Amino acid sequence: MMRLATVLACVFMVTGCAAHRGELDYPDREAVYDRPLAEMWPEVRGFFTRNELSFREDKGSMVLETEWRQEFGGSRISGFFHRYMVVGRRETPTSSKLQIFRITKSVNKTLSPPGNQIDWGVNRNMGGPNQEDKGQSVEDFEDRLAFPRGENGFFAESGQGQRDMVMEWRVFREVAPLLANAENAPQPVRVAKAPDAKEAPSQFAVECGLPIIGLGKQAKPGAVLLLGELHGTQEVPRFVAQASCQATVAGIPVTVGLELPLENQGRVDAFLESQGGEEDWLKLMEAPFWRSPYPDGRGSAAMANMLEHLRQLRAQGLDVDVFVFDHPKANGQQREDAMAGTVAFQVESSPRRFHMVLSGNIHARTKQGLPWDKKHRPMGLLLKQRLDSVVSLDMAYDTGTTWICSVDSKGVRDRLDCGVREAKGKDNGERYFVHTWDSTNAEGYHGVFYVGAVNASAPAIRLGEQGPGKEGSKSPFAREEGKLASSH
Repeated sequence: MMRLATVLACVFMVTGCAAHRGELDYPDREAVYDRPLAEMWPEVRGFFTRNELSFREDKGSMVLETEWRQEFGGSRISGFFHRYMVVGRRETPTSSKLQIFRITKSVNKTLSPPGNQIDWGVNRNMGGPNQEDKGQSVEDFEDRLAFPRGENGFFAESGQGQRDMVMEWRVFREVAPLLANAENAPQPVRVAKAPDAKEAPSQFAVECGLPIIGLGKQAKPGAVLLLGELHGTQEVPRFVAQASCQATVAGIPVTVGLELPLENQGRVDAFLESQGGEEDWLKLMEAPFWRSPYPDGRGSAAMANMLEHLRQLRAQGLDVDVFVFDHPKANGQQREDAMAGTVAFQVESSPRRFHMVLSGNIHARTKQGLPWDKKHRPMGLLLKQRLDSVVSLDMAYDTGTTWICSVDSKGVRDRLDCGVREAKGKDNGERYFVHTWDSTNAEGYHGVFYVGAVNASAPAIRLGEQGPGKEGSKSPFAREEGKLASSH
């Protein structure tokens, strides 16, 4: 009994309160190992080996770096690649910790700071043909920039690195009991396996992007998260795909609801089960919705890319599903009632899944009334009254652009005008996060989901003939001055 008590005490001392943390919870403190760095490091190396995360190591320095892996399972249109840099730190003579940096690179320089482009010159030596150090190549320079500067991160060209404390705790939860020689070491998290999948990947086989802060408090079986968006951005569909990926890898089956016409359900189902080839894209894009003369942002290229991300997740065995719920032939309150009925049916039919429902921000409100209709009962309010666990979030973002349809503010046009508009927001950093308040605001939102600076996403039909990533025109869309984004 004394020996058992000693082992259990040792396990608690090493793991602390780690057992109380969910897989998606963002840590508020560092994980500290009750072992010297030299004893801890071999188990850390074993962790990355067991989980098939290939790495190279700087011998003797307690630093390793994993190989580049593409986000969302090798999707041809994501353009983002990730690797981990793992640094062992001496805390005290008898304790240690890990600092893990997730390094992200984008092939399209999306992450590059403005004005950071460098003219490499004809011979690709830095500074051009007149540079004194002819032996300094671009590759040498990029290697130096692959390391984070400072405690938490760096920016360099199209790459960025940030501290990933979620990953640090994942390593800790597996390694700490091994250091304590505990017999009942925790098993790896079982990801949410799709019903028709032969097997599910390990939680480290899929890259899901930098952890979304605050997602863990909302992503639970049976929960419904309403996301009220401003249509037509690149960032919101990416947020949904990233959140879906992270939740399923954490073992939570996810169903995504999209404000697309109900008649598109069959095409969406077929695409998710397809190989994502050219014929599969043609069948998806044949629907009139994608070819609307008034593309309001819901049929954007980013939305099509999101469907591709979710298809990739399903192809790897992850339990992600999609349903559509718009009733475009209905108007006003009738449309809100119909949409709420469709969403509620989906939730009640699968009560153990986490449902993320994306719609225009007016539909997601949970309080009655609009400035032009005090009796209006939004879809969010109807769902809140019918379902047990509903949280509604408004979109928060930094200033940028969006693609929307709006009425001309000067009244010159007598019909909707669709295109790129300025969207004025507030800078709250670059990390995606979810934040809830103590009570709902005047519109009935429980909080916000933040997506950083927004960029307009053009209609998918511009690349629907061949699928995302193979668009024919590379011409950027010019911002239309004097027109502001509005709620949808």
